[in-house]
Amino acid sequence: MVCPDTIETEDQLDEFLTRPGAPLVEFVKTIAGPLLILGAGGKMGPTLAVLAQRAASAAGKPLDVIAVSRFTDSKARKWLEDRNVKTTSCDLLQRSAIEKLPEAPSIIYLVGLKFGTAQNPGATWAMNTILPALVAERYPKSRIVALSTGNVYPFSDVKRGGSTEMDPLTPLGEYANAAVARERIFQFFSVNQQTPVALLRLFYAVELRYGVLVDIAQHVYHGSPIELTNGYFNCIWQGDANEMILRSLALVSSPPSVWNLCRPEVFSVRDVAARLGELFGRPPRFTGSEAPNALLGNSRPLCDRLGMPTVPLTTMLCWIANWIKQGGRDLNRPTHFEVRDGNY
Repeated sequence: MVCPDTIETEDQLDEFLTRPGAPLVEFVKTIAGPLLILGAGGKMGPTLAVLAQRAASAAGKPLDVIAVSRFTDSKARKWLEDRNVKTTSCDLLQRSAIEKLPEAPSIIYLVGLKFGTAQNPGATWAMNTILPALVAERYPKSRIVALSTGNVYPFSDVKRGGSTEMDPLTPLGEYANAAVARERIFQFFSVNQQTPVALLRLFYAVELRYGVLVDIAQHVYHGSPIELTNGYFNCIWQGDANEMILRSLALVSSPPSVWNLCRPEVFSVRDVAARLGELFGRPPRFTGSEAPNALLGNSRPLCDRLGMPTVPLTTMLCWIANWIKQGGRDLNRPTHFEVRDGNY
């Protein structure tokens, strides 16, 4: 996919985020519909749903894409429906509501709760454990791609290049342990029901309105100090992440297959900030120094199966710097990439 030189408006951004690449257009021909996207009202869900619909249209494949969420934001629902995605309002923590959802042989599971865990841990555990069980019970024979998080790992030595899918899951903090529990619930039902599942451990999806690169860029642009202790990270352009999530329907199995989802490189906070400083014409300010470990994942297995993500770091940084300089909208959803105690 050819990347634009710049992205100037939200319409241009959303068009690019939902523009399917050739591999997805070919793959969507194999998806049995309807395609049910659970938790479609979050940061990634709307563009993922429209991406799937546009891929089906490009392939000439009749495919109902159904976005499921509580849809407390009516504008988000209308945005989807205007782009030929069907929507269903549903409180997924209610068994009776889930039972009313349509049969669906293909499911993308995006539901999760992270921020606010420290204030309301019960809600986090309920969302990340009860809900997966209800969905797995409702759809025992469907192909399910369930989004997980890189937070299920403990910190790993930066020199190692990131945790692998075979590493033990011994993270720090309630959110991370609830995310491990979510995976174990899917694993239990996958084995006991022979439900084909793929678990994708995502490390920082990025677009121009939010993400770890946006957080660093905002610090540089406004001259606020950047904490370096958590000095390394992985990330991936949200459009690339959504393509790989959809194509992972080909990777499901029982027991579940497990994959790290990010670009394969390990990025340095200091180096990224320095490049953004060049783009903004102002030097970054730092505090602290890099610890020898960080929350990192090795995504080489998934990249070997599905191909490399298409948008490189240098392109993302140029887009983000231009976006911030022209006053582009920020979703005000910081990633808290500096956190090292697991307390969100």
